[in-house]
Amino acid sequence: MNITKIAINNKPLFAALLVAAVFMGITGYNAMSRDDMPPFLIRAASVVTTFPGASPARVEELVTDKIEKIIQEIPEVDYINSESRTGISIVTIMIKDSETVLRPIFDNIRRKVEQVEPDLPSGTSVRVDDEMGDVFGILLGLVGDGYSPSELKDIADEIRDGLIKIPDAAKVEIAGEQEERVFIEYDDAKLAQLGLSKKSVEQVITQTNILFPGGDIRIEDERVILEPTGSFESLEELGKTIISPDNSDDIIRLGDVTTIYRAYVDPAKTLVRINGEPGLVLGISLKKGGNIITLGKQVEQKINEYLETYPIGIDLFRVASQDQVVEKSVDDFLSNLIQSVVIVLATMFIFLGLRTGVVVSALIPATIVVTFFVMAKLGMGLNKVSLASLIIALGMLVDNAIVMSEAIMVKMESGLKSVEATIAAAGELMVPLLTSSLTTIAAFLAFYLAESTMGEIMGQIFVVVGIALISSWILSLTIIPLLAIRFIRVDPGKKQKTGMFDRLAASYSNLLRTGLRRPKSVCLIIAVLFIGSVAAFTRIPFVFFPQSERPLVSANLELPLGTDIQRTDAVVKEIEAFIKKSLLAKDSKEGGITSWSTYIGEGAPKYDLGYTPPESSPNAAHILMNTTDDAANQRVIDLLDRFCFDNFPDLTATIDRLAEGGGSATPVAVRLTGKDPEKLSRIMEQVKARLTKIPGARNITDDWGVWGKKLVVTLDNTRTRLAGLTNQEVATALQTALSGSTVDYFREGDKEIPIVMRSRLGETMTMERLETLPVFSQAKKVSVPLKQVADIGVTWQAPKILRRDLYKTMTVSCNLGKNVTAKEITDEIKPWLEKEQQGWGAGYTYELGGDAENSSKAMGAVADNLPLSGFIIVLLLIAQFNSFKKPSIVLMTIPLGLIGVSAGLILCGATFGFMAFLGLISLSGIVINNAIVLLDRIKLETDLIPDNPLDAIVNAGVQRFRPILLTTATTTFGLVPLWVGGGILWQPMAITIIFGLLFATVITLIFVPVLYRLFYL
Repeated sequence: MNITKIAINNKPLFAALLVAAVFMGITGYNAMSRDDMPPFLIRAASVVTTFPGASPARVEELVTDKIEKIIQEIPEVDYINSESRTGISIVTIMIKDSETVLRPIFDNIRRKVEQVEPDLPSGTSVRVDDEMGDVFGILLGLVGDGYSPSELKDIADEIRDGLIKIPDAAKVEIAGEQEERVFIEYDDAKLAQLGLSKKSVEQVITQTNILFPGGDIRIEDERVILEPTGSFESLEELGKTIISPDNSDDIIRLGDVTTIYRAYVDPAKTLVRINGEPGLVLGISLKKGGNIITLGKQVEQKINEYLETYPIGIDLFRVASQDQVVEKSVDDFLSNLIQSVVIVLATMFIFLGLRTGVVVSALIPATIVVTFFVMAKLGMGLNKVSLASLIIALGMLVDNAIVMSEAIMVKMESGLKSVEATIAAAGELMVPLLTSSLTTIAAFLAFYLAESTMGEIMGQIFVVVGIALISSWILSLTIIPLLAIRFIRVDPGKKQKTGMFDRLAASYSNLLRTGLRRPKSVCLIIAVLFIGSVAAFTRIPFVFFPQSERPLVSANLELPLGTDIQRTDAVVKEIEAFIKKSLLAKDSKEGGITSWSTYIGEGAPKYDLGYTPPESSPNAAHILMNTTDDAANQRVIDLLDRFCFDNFPDLTATIDRLAEGGGSATPVAVRLTGKDPEKLSRIMEQVKARLTKIPGARNITDDWGVWGKKLVVTLDNTRTRLAGLTNQEVATALQTALSGSTVDYFREGDKEIPIVMRSRLGETMTMERLETLPVFSQAKKVSVPLKQVADIGVTWQAPKILRRDLYKTMTVSCNLGKNVTAKEITDEIKPWLEKEQQGWGAGYTYELGGDAENSSKAMGAVADNLPLSGFIIVLLLIAQFNSFKKPSIVLMTIPLGLIGVSAGLILCGATFGFMAFLGLISLSGIVINNAIVLLDRIKLETDLIPDNPLDAIVNAGVQRFRPILLTTATTTFGLVPLWVGGGILWQPMAITIIFGLLFATVITLIFVPVLYRLFYL
């Protein structure tokens, strides 16, 4: 079937189809979602179990171990990390990258946890979080000068109710809420004198404060509900509650013997400040398939409405704005795409002339619009990857049009009429062009099939390039011939003017004849160049994935575990004072921080896919700082890091840019695994000491922290029984005295405020007071000092116990200094680790984490699928040429692109990483494409001139010289905007393709004919 002939015979139909495709493409483009990078699955869930008062060792033994072991039974689990610390167990489950449907797996995790819950100690509370992938891309800060935390929370609730109605909003969460309590403070001695106990008072409160249906009665023809009153309407009413003992005639009211007041939990469990002022943060997440830019505009409209509604003093503004980042990113890349299109179009007109330039150039907008239409139907959005894919495809897709128009012109020059020339050229090129397009697409298949996060992100390149090249092939066989008939004019009898290409072709012809006469010399020169490029390649720095250029810096601050939140707050306030004094943008021409938000005792809402908020901990804080631009990021990082290092020796401060989707938050990490924590700790200190000797390793730390003190109350069973006490009564007395206990709830509107009873002793508790703490015996109705039934001693314990797949694991990590790569530090320490491991003993091992692990996993996932890509390419080549020799010639040209790649990366001072690796794969597809069209022409020419094969090879080379050179020019020139304006993420890939293709083109034009000469003549 000749598609071109059908198109020529049905011009109106094809014209209508093109117009419809353009219209639907424009419509699809407007409806496409926008994002910075393609979304990827967060294959993780966590099981958080609270076990109040238990030490890390007890939590590990009684909770974490049981949960880990039953979760291990799930086949889809990749690995399990766990953290056991005082009173809490956190088990994080990572799902295998091969899994794409996560809901059944998460449901299975819940069922497994439900199975093990009966085996957990009493008093534990289990929560499964399977929504770790929800991103709150827009964070709003709410502050209110003169407003109490409760009043601010009421306003935040009203704002949340309005924001959740936004069409593109999925969730709205509030961070920084201060918890209220109704406190009942009592004196044990005073209660004992009156014949009362904490237990008896608690029973009276719970029996009085009821909210229970009383049934209903019939009144004539109606049934009326009865509602017994009893719940406390005010604190005064609570204070009037009669708590007299049963054997007493005196009326004793709760307020007479206790102090009742309403207050916030002090110290607070979590704190949030906006630009140093107390406030709340509202996080807004995007609905699946929504448009983050549209959501941002809807939120902005709501902000303006609320600012007009609420009185002066209430301020609502952004503290994180992914929508603005995405809008700028998409606009920048669209600008790069437009620049690339203009450059390619200009190249076409300059080198092909007006008429031929119009024919070839028409393919570009038509293909882009059709690609947008198909992408929209597949549910794909606009982001850096999809737009960069179009830029990559630009040079390749015009190749089809160039080759087709060139062939049509040659046919016309031979004397054929325009329609006959067009049909004949299409008949010759339909299969070769399809093969070259398919082989180029197949080169990207490994990224699409890679079972890794990077595969999900970069897999879109395969889809977009595939859509663009197939669309280009179809349009080259339909629209291009129709335009060629209309615009291209060739006079067979008229001598053509000698142009630049003709002069270049003449020089190329002479060079090629020389090469064909000395084929072995050519091969030797190319081999030497290739070996030299491989040697030079080893000197190129390796950076797996660059950090984000988003104008945002985050600081994770961690004091020793066990640090009180008030101490953490004091440290953070000093850091905020330094930010105000030295880092604000308005005070520096170099740029700086424009706004910031602080989260103490908890992480921020998940504002980026690369950020995972930790579980609440009073010793930790997170600061999110918006900066003027990426150039200011490094200044902020350096100055803030130096301030923390100089002023807080016990603070672990990790201050850095965000990690991109596939990058690692910790560039260098060494995981140490073993049984004995003390021995592991000694090994860990050795690793830290070794890292300190490596230049460029900074902020060296471990994830276990400094061992801390613990008070152990050892009960004597004999003394306890003689005193008429139980272990439970002693534990309850300790908890009530030190922390208080919740006895009921005070109801106010739709809020339930816990009523907490606590002893006045807890306010001034010392070691001496603890020993004399009265413990009330229900059996004997007397109070006994704690020292009478227990011994109190001090011991040391690990602040937390971390495990990976059931084994205790300590991780040593570090950040990087300027001009230092993670690979350099890893290469330095790895031989030392190999040597030292031999002396650690059986059961003690190490693994490399960070960039080393991520790069191995991501590139390994691609490499695993490269054989399949290669096999498909070989099959296509064999099918095209019906030969083994010609595919071998094509495959032998692929590695030679490395010659230009090494030179380009070194000359430009760029690094090699995942994106440059992607560029190598792209380059191989283009080289294959050029080799196919050249070999196909050699076959046609040798068939025409069988008696003089060398002339036939030269003629074929000259025939394909202009299309191949133009493809190289359009591809390289089209990638210049991506090189210049694509940022640090895309520069290595653009440099790899540009320089690799420049060298590969020259080599292909000489090496392919020379190999053909060696293989066939």
